[in-house]
Amino acid sequence: MSDIVLDIDNLVVTLGKEADSDRVIDGVSLQVREGETLCLVGESGSGKSVTSLTVMGLQQKGALVPVSGSARLVGEELLTASDKRLRQLRATRMAMIFQEPMTALNPVVPVGRQIDEVLRAHTNLDAGTRQQRILAMMEHVRLPDVTRIFKSYPHQLSGGQRQRIMIAMALVLEPKLLIADEPTTALDVTTQKQILALIRDLQRDHGTAVLFITHDMGVVAEIADRVAVMRYGRIVETGPLDDVLRAPTMEYTRNLLSSVPSLVPRAPRPESTEPIVLETSALGKVYRERSFVGKAREVAAAKDVTLTLRKGRTLGIVGESGSGKSTVARCIVRLIDPTTGSVRLVGREISGLSRTALQPHRKRIQIVFQDPYRSLNPRVTVGESIAEGPINYGVPRNEALKRAGELLELVDLPADAISRYPHQFSGGQRQRIAIARALALDPDVLVADEAVSALDVSVQAQVLDLFDEIQARLGIALLFITHDLRVAAQICDDVVVMQHGRVVEQGPAAAVLTDPQQAYTKQLLDAAPGRHWDFANFRPVDSSPGVGAV
Repeated sequence: MSDIVLDIDNLVVTLGKEADSDRVIDGVSLQVREGETLCLVGESGSGKSVTSLTVMGLQQKGALVPVSGSARLVGEELLTASDKRLRQLRATRMAMIFQEPMTALNPVVPVGRQIDEVLRAHTNLDAGTRQQRILAMMEHVRLPDVTRIFKSYPHQLSGGQRQRIMIAMALVLEPKLLIADEPTTALDVTTQKQILALIRDLQRDHGTAVLFITHDMGVVAEIADRVAVMRYGRIVETGPLDDVLRAPTMEYTRNLLSSVPSLVPRAPRPESTEPIVLETSALGKVYRERSFVGKAREVAAAKDVTLTLRKGRTLGIVGESGSGKSTVARCIVRLIDPTTGSVRLVGREISGLSRTALQPHRKRIQIVFQDPYRSLNPRVTVGESIAEGPINYGVPRNEALKRAGELLELVDLPADAISRYPHQFSGGQRQRIAIARALALDPDVLVADEAVSALDVSVQAQVLDLFDEIQARLGIALLFITHDLRVAAQICDDVVVMQHGRVVEQGPAAAVLTDPQQAYTKQLLDAAPGRHWDFANFRPVDSSPGVGAV
């Protein structure tokens, strides 16, 4: 048996210091050994992140209070350690990778200097030696052109590159423990695969103990040695990966696994004879970057995109980050103006309309964004947010608020939700509110731009079911943008695959996802985490080519 690096024993964390304070963490015990990856899984609010922040000493002081139990790092107690000692331990013996590197990195400091801060704080190395070590670490995490990236700011890097910078920063002093808190949630499947492989390789090379926090069971299947399942602040099940996936003992674990969307597409619906409500022809968007000297640089974010969507159908656009999916969606909704091509909405050309002429057509197409908290006004009640659109189009306020209540009922939210504010809801509930707001104008087309990518699997399944129910009841057409092929397989009738701004393959979802013709589509399918597991039936699947594309 390897040495125990992290030993948490009967940890209790409460909301405040009062004796009757609610327990956020209630008697959690777990161990992570040298060279081992323990995946801590559970739904949002289960206590996963609070556990990790308590270990790091980063929990909000006075609000989250460890009242009993212990957390030892290589035998040293962390709960009673001073702030000075915890600062010494961070980066040298334990380190953490956060979910969103853009918020964890300083936007006005080059990334090389940010890694250098770790070495300046914890070593006596001179500047030249520190830079050599940083460049070597950046190469180790497989960043290209490390000299250029060393001088780059976070906004100049892709999401995957920023996450690699966070990994380099965390591992530059070779800590014994690495805590990774949802580090791949917002990444597309190919970048996610690279990051997971990188963490495994670095762990193998350095013998690091990894506590990997995630709600994605596909990721768990790829990286875990052991699994601990959390619910309501407690560990409800723990065991080796194969045991938990094949024979989960708790109903909650079985429900989590059953909620994972299958890569096998749902049974195709009959071909539709409904009218076409949305079509694009040779749609293109070129961004021009101007400089003080030299010629302006042009970047084609989308080029020659042609697609058709009928009433009551779902068309998915899939691809990696930067493939042009969201650019196409925003051009269609006219949040940005296309450079070339046409967009026809219910038979009317809208691509060349002025903002004023476009106004009557906007209610025919609405969009649901990835982050509902950022798209909802935090100072306005949910009812007012939903009613705002109809009021702007002349609907009396009382009537609009009544309709808002009906829409909240449609998306399965309680009646009193109408008078509450966005911060009073969970992430999944906020997304339901965003869907209700989009439906308030009775649109012909609903665009969902990565609308479920940040949700845990059980909430994701609920929102996908909601889209199905709404489509069946209202006959609405759905344009679904996603990088998650599992989600696309379960909701889409047809799929468009994009790469570098172009459509590389399109057709019925069952054909594209089970018998892809293009190498890029095959690469996306191959990168899907957990593709060799049938989670709902607790068994591995036949991974032979052509068998359900899994």
